[in-house]
Amino acid sequence: MPQSSQTGPFASSSKRLISLDALRGFDMFFIVGGAVLIEKAILGLNLSMFDWLIPQLHHPKWGESITAYDFIFPLFLFMVGVSLFYSVSSAQKKGIEKKSIYMHAFRRMLILCLLGIVYKNRPLHFDWENIRYVSVLGRIGITGFVTTLIICNYKFRAQIIWMFSLLIVYWLAVMFIPVPGFGAGVMTMEGNLVGFLDRMFLPGRLINGIYDENGFTAHIPATSLVLIGALTGQILKNEKYSEIRKIQLLSMGGGLLVLLGLLWGLHFPIVKYLWSSSFILVTGGASVLLLVVFYLLIDFWGFEKCAFPLVVIGLNSLTIYLASALIDFKFSADYLLNGFYQLASDENLHALIQVIGVLALEWVMLYFLYRKKLFVKI
Repeated sequence: MPQSSQTGPFASSSKRLISLDALRGFDMFFIVGGAVLIEKAILGLNLSMFDWLIPQLHHPKWGESITAYDFIFPLFLFMVGVSLFYSVSSAQKKGIEKKSIYMHAFRRMLILCLLGIVYKNRPLHFDWENIRYVSVLGRIGITGFVTTLIICNYKFRAQIIWMFSLLIVYWLAVMFIPVPGFGAGVMTMEGNLVGFLDRMFLPGRLINGIYDENGFTAHIPATSLVLIGALTGQILKNEKYSEIRKIQLLSMGGGLLVLLGLLWGLHFPIVKYLWSSSFILVTGGASVLLLVVFYLLIDFWGFEKCAFPLVVIGLNSLTIYLASALIDFKFSADYLLNGFYQLASDENLHALIQVIGVLALEWVMLYFLYRKKLFVKI
């Protein structure tokens, strides 16, 4: 994202999408503990009327319907695409050559893949056969690099063709290429084509032994999700459209993607672990619609101050993602809140106080970085 010429993240919303920073913060909040907070609040405060929410705060088992929590990572990939278009557009406007843009995206991919390996293999070890080489950060880096190549060389309509073509190729492969011993179109963990290819070519350890949802093969449909974000960014940045027109176009586009995904899901099921083409369209469309809501509230109606807590998180999303794994916030929270634990009436209330403490410490750290204008970007 291009930085404003003024100081502070709220300066010149015409140059920076505050809504995108807030939405990124909203997403990261759930990744680093927000989902746990809601669950512990329901249990600790005996809010049994909201028990139906708890399954939505976890990933389902293989073969079960998708949950709200399954939208978290796709939403982040979508936002990577939006930010990516703004960055590439800014670089092109400055006259930076394509080769330099490619090299920056390539270096970013390598760094994110390396950080992903560190994140997924803590404590770090050198047992090469048992290292998990694929990761969330690796997927962001690889799909971001491929998307950079596409948006640098193709116009808006061609990018749409690329987005759908990747999904169609993936669908044709998964549904019609037979897997030895299982046949074609098998959607089980053991028999699907995606897992078979990753077992054949992916080094190291797969998270489930025989399957890894962040494996290389599923990068194909995931790239379409980043492209949906890039296409969204182009509409938002198009000065020919009024603000109302942008909201209308994105609302219609997001709704259409969800509808297409649901219809496609009748043949190619909406499976989060496979990143099926229908899953990409449903989560991508929902991401567009959610950004529209944030854009309407923050950038259009001007509720910037209300978004501040989320913006603080969103401006340093990579920092908090890594810090939540590498820094023991729980230890500090336990030390500071031990007296409150003793007042807790049961284990669930104890856990609620603990997660509040962890999230508070994480946010205070991010606020300190915000005040010092320290924003870690790759």
